[in-house]
Amino acid sequence: MITHTHQTAPTQFVEANGIRFAYRRFGESGGVPLVFNMHFTGTMDHWDPLVTDGLAATREVILFNNAGISSSSGEVPTTVEDMATNAAAFIKALGLTQVDLIGFSIGGTVTQALTLAEPQLVRCLVLVGTGPRGGEGMATFTPEAQRIFGASYAEPDLLWQHVHFDATETSQAAGAAFLKRFRLRRENRDPEVNEKVAPAQSEALSKWGAPREKPYEYLNAIQQPTLVINGDHDVIVYTINSYILQQNIPNAQLILYPDASHGALYQYPERFVRHVSMFLSE
Repeated sequence: MITHTHQTAPTQFVEANGIRFAYRRFGESGGVPLVFNMHFTGTMDHWDPLVTDGLAATREVILFNNAGISSSSGEVPTTVEDMATNAAAFIKALGLTQVDLIGFSIGGTVTQALTLAEPQLVRCLVLVGTGPRGGEGMATFTPEAQRIFGASYAEPDLLWQHVHFDATETSQAAGAAFLKRFRLRRENRDPEVNEKVAPAQSEALSKWGAPREKPYEYLNAIQQPTLVINGDHDVIVYTINSYILQQNIPNAQLILYPDASHGALYQYPERFVRHVSMFLSE
C-alpha cells in the first residue's frame, strides 16, 4: 500500500451540488477524518506540510478546494453560509457521516457556519486565526491587512510571509522557513486562484463581520468541543476575536502563541500538531 504525504498525495475529484471539488486524502485511516478549510485566496498547497503531515501521522487528513477555488469548478459564493453549504456537500459526497474540522481565517468562519447548519456532521472543531460574526475589526479588512495585501512583493508568495508572520525578526525568520516548505510540492501543484476569488471572499467576509445586535449569541449553539488557536498579535483578524470565540462557545479552550501573528500554526507547526492531536484524542 502506498503511503502518501502532503507532497505526493494525488489530486482527486468528486461531484456534489453541481460542483467538481478537488481534494487530497492521506494519513492514518480508520478514525474520524480531519477536514481542512483554507484561508483567504488559498489553495490546498497553501497548507504547511509540517502541519498536514504531522497530523496525518495519527489520523486521515482531507484537504480540498471549495467551490470556485483553484482546481475546483463553480463560483465562489458571496456569503460564508453558502460556502459552508458547499463544504458540507463535499464532505457528504465522500460518504462521510462525521468529521473533525480545522478552519483557518475565512476557513474558520466557514467551519462555524457548517457546524451550525450540520451539527450532526461535526465531532470537534479547531478554529485558527478567525473570529465571530460581527467581530472586532471584522467589518472590513484591518488597516494592517489593507497595507500588507496592497503592497507589492518581488515574488508573489512573499505576501504570505507578511500576512502570516509578525514584523519581529524572529517571526519573519520563521516565515522564511515556512515559505521554503510551502514551495516544496512541485508535481501536480494547485494553480493559483483566479481574479474572481478575492472580491467574492471579501464580500462574504464583510457580511460576516458586519455589526449586528447581540452578535455572539449564535456561538452558544456550538456544543462541540472547540479549540481556538491564534498568535498573540494577529493583525489580520485581531487576536481579541479568538478570546470572544472562547468566551461564547460553551466547550471551548484558547491557546495563544507568543511573538506570532495570523499564521501561528505555521510559525509553531510542531507545537500546533501536538496541541491539536492532544485535543482531538481527548
